[in-house]
Amino acid sequence: MVTIRDVAGESGFSITTVSMVLNNGPGGDRISEHTRTRIWEVARKLGYKPNLHARSLRSNRSQTLGVMVFDLTDPYCTQILRGIQNHIRSSGLFPIVTDLQDDRSQFEPCLDMLLGRRVEAVIAIANPLYLDSKLLSEFCERQIPAVVIGRELANLPISSVVVDNAAGTRLALQHLYSLGHSRIAFIKGPSILVDSLQRWRGLENFAQEVGLKLDPRLILEIKGRNSTFREGYELTEELLRQRPDFTALVAFDDLTACAAIRALTKAGHRVPKDCSVVGFDDIPSSAFYNPPLTTIHQQLELQGSLGAEIIEELIRATLEKRTFQPKHRKVAPKLVVRDSTSPALQP
Repeated sequence: MVTIRDVAGESGFSITTVSMVLNNGPGGDRISEHTRTRIWEVARKLGYKPNLHARSLRSNRSQTLGVMVFDLTDPYCTQILRGIQNHIRSSGLFPIVTDLQDDRSQFEPCLDMLLGRRVEAVIAIANPLYLDSKLLSEFCERQIPAVVIGRELANLPISSVVVDNAAGTRLALQHLYSLGHSRIAFIKGPSILVDSLQRWRGLENFAQEVGLKLDPRLILEIKGRNSTFREGYELTEELLRQRPDFTALVAFDDLTACAAIRALTKAGHRVPKDCSVVGFDDIPSSAFYNPPLTTIHQQLELQGSLGAEIIEELIRATLEKRTFQPKHRKVAPKLVVRDSTSPALQP
């Protein structure tokens, strides 16, 4: 293993000088550019790799970041996680990922585990069912720098990153309206989810602005704690029984939208010729469904990157003993038009 002593011997500079350069130590900025360049050339030539454990002991920093996800197998989480990883790769922070496996009771044990390993901060990818305000207040009580992605936190002193849900559903309905659809069905999200209210608000606001009447017979709500393919399928069947002449359907999420397409197809309705369908999320499989799904893209990787950017600022502020006001970022969604929508048939 190549050491700083080896780099010093090969370059002709003292161990102290080499250490300051390779470890970005105090006083390193006073060393000439020529000397710094020469030391790094020798270090690369010899294959020197920093001893991160030793550096951690010297600096009293762990250089680790805790990342809590509610379900590691969920595409929503994996895309955000990629954004976090891509952003922190150059910063030297090492992520320690812990999976709550959709189990609320795992929050405190997982947080204890991360703090026991001296993580410098925590990013939590939120599930509104499990990461409620009471749990999230633990970050404040334990004085750990934290960012929550996927949950708007207006009443807590914790930084957050969210998608603009209302703007997303507004785009969805605006798209259908521009295609001439007026008899539109809706499958709302579970009332327990904060996202459901925000997404419905976006639909209502646009409908009111353009004078589009929403038929109560064409509005159903997911009754479970979260969306499932089965319930999306059954709710679409119920919509077809109540008023089968709707020409478009807006689903709470992509899973529900795909279930709706399946139910419509089985009932003999062609998508999109007889009925257009729009989802929300843009999970990877939505582009390969039959037909490929028109949906709202949440920019999940960008959300992860923004969360990591905020957490780096928090860590710097903590090290410099500065106060840091929580930041709340709202990401603009994008409409992705694919083959599940088309102009309404003229009566």
